[in-house]
Amino acid sequence: MPFKSLFTDLYELTMAQAYFEAGKTGRAVFSLFVRKLPENRNFFVSCGLEPLLEALSEFRFGDEELKYLKSLGIFKDWFLDYLKEYSFRSNLYAIGEGRIIFQNEPIVQLEGSLPDVQILETIVINLIHYNTLIASKAARCYIAGRGKGLVDFGLRRAHGLDAGLYAARATYITGFSGTSNLFAGMKYSIPVFGTMAHSFVMVFEEEEEAFRAFAKSFPDRTVLLIDTYDTIEGAKKALRLMKEGIKVVGVRIDSGDVEELSKEVRKIFDREGFRDVKILVSGGVDEMDMDRWLSRSAPIDSFGVGTKLLTSSDAPYLDIAYKLVEYEGKPKFKLSPGKATFPYKRQVIRHYEDGLMAYDEVVPYREGGLVEMVCKEGNLIKKLPSLKEIREVFMEELSRLPERLKSLHEKAEYKVLII
Repeated sequence: MPFKSLFTDLYELTMAQAYFEAGKTGRAVFSLFVRKLPENRNFFVSCGLEPLLEALSEFRFGDEELKYLKSLGIFKDWFLDYLKEYSFRSNLYAIGEGRIIFQNEPIVQLEGSLPDVQILETIVINLIHYNTLIASKAARCYIAGRGKGLVDFGLRRAHGLDAGLYAARATYITGFSGTSNLFAGMKYSIPVFGTMAHSFVMVFEEEEEAFRAFAKSFPDRTVLLIDTYDTIEGAKKALRLMKEGIKVVGVRIDSGDVEELSKEVRKIFDREGFRDVKILVSGGVDEMDMDRWLSRSAPIDSFGVGTKLLTSSDAPYLDIAYKLVEYEGKPKFKLSPGKATFPYKRQVIRHYEDGLMAYDEVVPYREGGLVEMVCKEGNLIKKLPSLKEIREVFMEELSRLPERLKSLHEKAEYKVLII
């Protein structure tokens, strides 16, 4: 997505100008972390580093932006000259994407001139927050799905086109088979999926006529939406096509009593020997629905997951913060009730018992933990992993997560020691 430097908050720039005038341009460290897990989350999945680095590489104040800032009448010419020459030139430390993380752990840390890294607060919070939020929700869907196919159907309900793009990437990292989002498919090489809408069925005089038209156009990928009028009758019409030799890969149910309808549709197809026809369910699906239906042996092969996932409806935000933790080598921290912070650049040391995560220590930075230096003076110093590699990291992480933390229903604690 195109990125503009003015997608930021005014106070980032007012503080930066005031820093210069007060002579506060020394080396600073800012840390991005989530203060507390929501009540219905037992873990997070780190996500958004690559989108952040892409945005930072484009973070410039061009003539149009500078003209607007000058028109506000609050910035001095010398400060606008500083912005004209601004580029990302700081050190960046991060926990890799796909890693499972917990409260008070530094997801991203920036180290550089105080004005330089202060200006980046909004962009860092925005991109890491949303990507991590959706990856964490999608991980719950993956757990609930018990190995069934999952497809991101959420672009149309996402809170903006960029949110839909990043969500497709985040869900693929956390085990989804693909997305309906063509731009995400092109940009990130994510497999794309799609069937038909109710409007396609409704435009024909007869439902069966619509089915035949779609099958003719896409003979090798015919998935029929069977609930426009009556799901059972729709299944029977799909069956007629199959008996004539028309290949139907699957059917989609988008409404109604999904558990009972899926069982009845499965019986209709199985009685006639069409056991390979898949049943896809969509329509306001989330991990709790999937868990309930599959626990009751609903014969569902895959799920299209959209609105509740891309809005993270049960936990729509994280208490995420970007805080100064060090300035000119001295510790900086807040003591505000409920918002205390911890000084210095940090490392996360993870401890395991019997191959499973046992507890984490957050310690003053040293090499050899989850946090790695990614950029030095604005330059990438390590190759970023591919999406496939990040996905593999997540799968490995999930295999080492204790079962109690995978619960969709029970709150479980994981110890994070701040040292």
